Amino acid sequence: MKKIINNPRDIIEEMLEGIVKSYPSIVHRIDDSRVVIKNAEAKQVGLVSGGGSGHEPAHAGFVGDGMLSAAVLGDVFTSPTPDQIHTAIINADQGEGVILIVKNYTGDILNFEMAKDMAEMDDIAVEIVVVDDDIAVENSTYTAGKRGVAGTVLVHKILGDAARKGASLSEIKALGDQVVAATKTIGVALRAATVPEVGKPGFELPEDEIEYGVGIHGEPGYRREKMQPSNILAAELVEKLLADYSEVPKKVGVLVNGMGGTPLMEQFVFVNDVLNLLAKKEVEVVFNKVGNYMTSIDMQGLSLTLIDLAEQQWIDALTSKVTTISW
Repeated sequence: MKKIINNPRDIIEEMLEGIVKSYPSIVHRIDDSRVVIKNAEAKQVGLVSGGGSGHEPAHAGFVGDGMLSAAVLGDVFTSPTPDQIHTAIINADQGEGVILIVKNYTGDILNFEMAKDMAEMDDIAVEIVVVDDDIAVENSTYTAGKRGVAGTVLVHKILGDAARKGASLSEIKALGDQVVAATKTIGVALRAATVPEVGKPGFELPEDEIEYGVGIHGEPGYRREKMQPSNILAAELVEKLLADYSEVPKKVGVLVNGMGGTPLMEQFVFVNDVLNLLAKKEVEVVFNKVGNYMTSIDMQGLSLTLIDLAEQQWIDALTSKVTTISW
């Protein structure tokens, strides 16, 4: 294993310190916690997200004006504790309540729900939006139902815009559920991630094979086959995503997300194929983003997210200016 680290046991603390020291004008850390919170305070509904580390820049990279109020970091691929999440809620609350944006994994759901109960005992109103955008498999390791993956970042953006504009807790909860329902993702892996404290890849994938539908923690996908050209990969993912909608959307947003070990050169080749395919199907792309947003440490591969953008307000929200580290 080759990684630029010190002691693997200290990697989260050292990463967290590096984040807040690098961007002190945008975020700071709550003392004795793993909570990153935005510097700019505003009288609005607070947005808190988080989960296991290893998905950087998610979630701390999306803390700031116009997106998340706070992010809470767990160990690698492990949910943060209820106490840590509770700390994030308390510090994100500006008297208007707090929305928790949670990826659909059993540990995250349990711990965020416990933190919600703790916060409500402190008279803080809390709602949860569960993101389950991964259509690759219905049930997988760590979860019952569909997994939450890169589409979570688009949820952060649209809900963050609504909160900044003064939407209420109940309005943002309803909006979040609508956005999640309109958002669909599938990933493909070329090589597994290596967790620093484990020191070896999470699963074995032969050098000439890929796996469709793999999860962001290395959970199994739905098919392995020989490596294919980018346009074949794009066709597979586009077809499956569009087929999952009851009607093919007229306007969509596209997010091509690197899993941590895929060069931007390859991501841009892939998005070119995706955009060409959508154009042939007369699906208008009104928003497009390419890069590393929800990674899996050093996994080689990428994911494709489509979001139905029939609502002009959602387009405006996705294109609005924010002050964060990574958007």
